[in-house]
Amino acid sequence: MTERGSATSATGSFRPVDAAALAEHLADRVCARAGRVRVLIDGPPPATPRELADDVAERVRLRGRSAVVVDTDDFLRPASVRLESGHTDPDMFLDGWLDESALRREVLGPAAADGPGTVLPRLWDAHRDRSYRDHRLPIGPDGVVLLAGARLLGRGFACELAVHLRMAAAALARHLPRDEHWTLEAFARYEAERDPIGSADVLVMADHPDRRALRDRDGGPGREGHPCGWSRPATVRWRR
Repeated sequence: MTERGSATSATGSFRPVDAAALAEHLADRVCARAGRVRVLIDGPPPATPRELADDVAERVRLRGRSAVVVDTDDFLRPASVRLESGHTDPDMFLDGWLDESALRREVLGPAAADGPGTVLPRLWDAHRDRSYRDHRLPIGPDGVVLLAGARLLGRGFACELAVHLRMAAAALARHLPRDEHWTLEAFARYEAERDPIGSADVLVMADHPDRRALRDRDGGPGREGHPCGWSRPATVRWRR
């Protein structure tokens, strides 16, 4: 297993892509792997990670493999915990909203090669603040799970492919609704502290949703089950 960010890693070149070409490229990367594949699609809401995950999943299914999309908004912690410091606390938004242990227990662990192969698509309805009570979905021996949402990398989530949809601070401020600007501080800290750019197998520049550009990290498909986003002693960073 090659550890992401090691001296053996290299960078490629950016190339422009539209939404369809990006989804097709990711489906190609996913289907080039045998066995179960866990994909993290990380990006702020204006970068539409869930839309991309749905598109990739549909293309994977057309190639004869099962695919389940899981949205991190359905794995938030209860309001009593998530909002204990208020509704607009950047620190909690960065590290206290997402139920990381539940994602490992209900999604990423079961979807591992040696896991039981049944995943929970939704856990918590944040609007009603109660459980969804969904049934687990089987993914089979070569199924694909796509976990989509924001602030995913740098948490040690195990995966076979990590995608980061990057928006520069100015672009994010333009696209976020005004009443969500309190999250800008958290997104800036996420990029500085968690290094999602350095953690990604596929980096997508997403300042303009209709004019994106992607770059693959060389050697990406060879890191079976690596923890996506652990800090490394020797890091080769993407050039911004």
